[in-house]
Amino acid sequence: MNWPTPLLPARFIRRENRFRALVELDGQTLPAHVANSGRLGELFTPGAAVWVAPAPAQAGRKTACHLALVAYAGVLVSVDARLPNRLAAEALAAGRLAELAGYSHVQPEVRVGASRLDFLLSGGPNGQRCWLEIKSVTLVEEGCARFPDAPTTRGVKHLEELVTLRRAGERVAVGFVIQRSDALRFAPHASADPAFADALRRACAAGVEVYAWRCAVSLDAIAITGPVTVDDSHVRN
Repeated sequence: MNWPTPLLPARFIRRENRFRALVELDGQTLPAHVANSGRLGELFTPGAAVWVAPAPAQAGRKTACHLALVAYAGVLVSVDARLPNRLAAEALAAGRLAELAGYSHVQPEVRVGASRLDFLLSGGPNGQRCWLEIKSVTLVEEGCARFPDAPTTRGVKHLEELVTLRRAGERVAVGFVIQRSDALRFAPHASADPAFADALRRACAAGVEVYAWRCAVSLDAIAITGPVTVDDSHVRN
């Protein structure tokens, strides 16, 4: 996926709330939209190099730009939590997710119970279908990608929905899209959210498939490039 507009270099000043930060761009202090409710504490440090996309002028808009990338230890990290679904859809269409290949139709945002799951893949072998939930990952510690970086009751709820579907005989999967290139493996972040880590272990035991993929990130584009190892010691009982 190419960035829709050229990204502009800036400096991070501070985060004002979950969805708004201040950046310095061309000597001016400007508000930037942050499309990520995670803490991002290791990324959002004063003076960090960031890249922003100018926002179109709209009535009522309170930010001048959108914060897209952060440079961290020589690695570009995409911080837009809206992108992983688009990246997964692109990779599915291109046949780049071998674990989920063979489905002829990809339907986004399908309601299940009280939730919406990200994708329903259908038209597989013998009419098989697969429910897929996608999570955005930005945190990597010593080569290990971790999710979440803050408690997520919504994430636990989605895993519970997947377990219910699995027990009804459906194929189900959760995929973690790591929006950076330096991850070698994935594990749940139990110290940040023990409830999610426990829910992921229960889901895995119930037959929910767990995948993780890293991305190539540049100033021109971002794309899923391939899988990383899921640490079984953290997702299996």
